[in-house]
Amino acid sequence: MQYRAVLFDLDGTLIDSLADIALATNRTMEMHGFPSHPVEAYKHMIGDGVRKLILRALPAVKRGEDALVDRCIAAYAADYGKNWNVQTRLYPGIAEMLDGLGARGVRMSVLSNKPDAFTQVCAQSYLSKWHFDVVMGASTQFPNKPDPSSALDIAMRLGLTAQQILYLGDMPVDMQTASNARMTSVGAAWGFRTAGELRAAGASHVIGHPAELLQLL
Repeated sequence: MQYRAVLFDLDGTLIDSLADIALATNRTMEMHGFPSHPVEAYKHMIGDGVRKLILRALPAVKRGEDALVDRCIAAYAADYGKNWNVQTRLYPGIAEMLDGLGARGVRMSVLSNKPDAFTQVCAQSYLSKWHFDVVMGASTQFPNKPDPSSALDIAMRLGLTAQQILYLGDMPVDMQTASNARMTSVGAAWGFRTAGELRAAGASHVIGHPAELLQLL
């Protein structure tokens, strides 16, 4: 077996969390007197961490006001902390894919730009049936993706080379992270971005259903 592990993104890859993230952000915008956005618009706001999410949601003329941005981040965290699991679900086919990987002895880990505390909570809630060697969200320990430091740290902790790891994600930033870490990138076309966007971002493979990942091993 060429690949001995799969490193997963979380939002838009394993869990469909779009609505809960979008609604928490919209309530934050409304609380501060700013317009909200259609839920679908958040597919192009999510993926680069909470600060980038808030900056993209704010009116352009307000994005340079650091104190305001910080208040919105805090308000978002408080709201999302109460409402992170209202509509969030595993994508169809994810459970069966994870079962298949486990049956083959493939090791699994999660790397997200979602704040680490929320990453841990989501993983415990939605992924506790399966064993993940490492679950890592955004923190001060490493720069956010696409910096490869966190992905390479996970490889080291697994005792594997980057070439032994498939990286599955739904965002251009995931494809860039995999490339930067010298891992094989797989685009999840059921997530927040299109197959075309994933290919343009350099995906080595693009799959339309989770079961197709098993065919790459």
